Amino acid sequence: MKHMEMKYNITYYKLFKLITNIFPDCQTMVHRHVALLTFPARGATNPSLQLAKNLVKLGVKVTFVSSVSAQRHIPKSPSLPQGLTILAFSDGYDDGIKLSDDQDRFRSELKNRGSKALSQLFTTSIEEGYPVTGLVYPMTLSWAADVARAFNIPFAVFWVQPACIFNIYFHYFNEYGDSIRKISSDPSCSIQLPGLPVLTSHDLPTFLLPSNTFSFGLTSMKEQLDALNEEANPIVLVNTFDALETEALRTIGKYNLLSIGPLVPSTFLDGSGPRNTSFEGNLRQKSLDYMEWLDSKPQLSVAYVSFGSFITLSKQQMEEIARGLMESDRPFLWVIRALEFGESQEDKLSNREELEKRGLIVPWCSQVDAKKWKNLAREAVEDGGSSNINLRTFVDGVKNV
Repeated sequence: MKHMEMKYNITYYKLFKLITNIFPDCQTMVHRHVALLTFPARGATNPSLQLAKNLVKLGVKVTFVSSVSAQRHIPKSPSLPQGLTILAFSDGYDDGIKLSDDQDRFRSELKNRGSKALSQLFTTSIEEGYPVTGLVYPMTLSWAADVARAFNIPFAVFWVQPACIFNIYFHYFNEYGDSIRKISSDPSCSIQLPGLPVLTSHDLPTFLLPSNTFSFGLTSMKEQLDALNEEANPIVLVNTFDALETEALRTIGKYNLLSIGPLVPSTFLDGSGPRNTSFEGNLRQKSLDYMEWLDSKPQLSVAYVSFGSFITLSKQQMEEIARGLMESDRPFLWVIRALEFGESQEDKLSNREELEKRGLIVPWCSQVDAKKWKNLAREAVEDGGSSNINLRTFVDGVKNV
């Protein structure tokens, strides 16, 4: 336990040094105010909210900025820690974005309305005598950097995925595009990118596969990388830790990738704080039924199946997954989200009764809570090296910030 406490304390030390080096105006205890902008999706909101809470613990005032659709599911005061303020703005999709919506229009509205919300925040904070001194924004919202520049506010990019995924996208647009496209269409081919192990098509992000139906994905990623290239040695905060992705964090010399994770509740790192045992930005109402069911099963015996918040599978795809789960002869936890207007997808399965005898089908599951059952979060933190190695690596990197 002492080892875990040391590792977790060093994570906070790293975050403190990181913020004060990125945002020089934040170095005094009297005035540290960071605006943290997040994309309105669960995969972005949860780690962003955890980052905000970590910053608050260091004495930083944080204004958490996101759309109404995401903010509706974040608890209001007094549940939130003192020093964390929630600022919601309407992006024109207050009930959330759907796959059937025009994605280009959504991104345009989010940019226009989000830019105005940020500008108003920066202006108001100056008038109130507590100006924003730093901005952290996700790569998906690269327009936020333009707003920060207009107010002469320093900024850093936040990448919520592993460093290896960032590297794959970077190399796709820098010298390795043809090679990656080749392996994406031929599972028998492989490639080794700088700083990464040998990859096949199964290792690539969905946006790089021929089956990808989201045309905006690669276009958006190129825009984000182009925006980064406008900066000299841009800083990218990555939701990972040094011991897990040492090479991936250091390979791209033109960017300064800095690990600040894993961004999970503290109880998964040092066992402290029962109040902080789960993400508070869950965009669905939680149910404890699946936890009780999981606890009744032997460890490492349950297959977990989920395709996220936006993907809607066809009936044929669901039938194939159901058949595979039955043939696996293992208990399973299958997350099948409800469709628009509350329509249930699992009702369409031909063998639903047989499935429910073998496993559990739920509309929403907190992945962190489910993984707690197997202690995966703690094992990830312990894997790969000591806290001393992490600290030395970070200090060496800070010299170049």
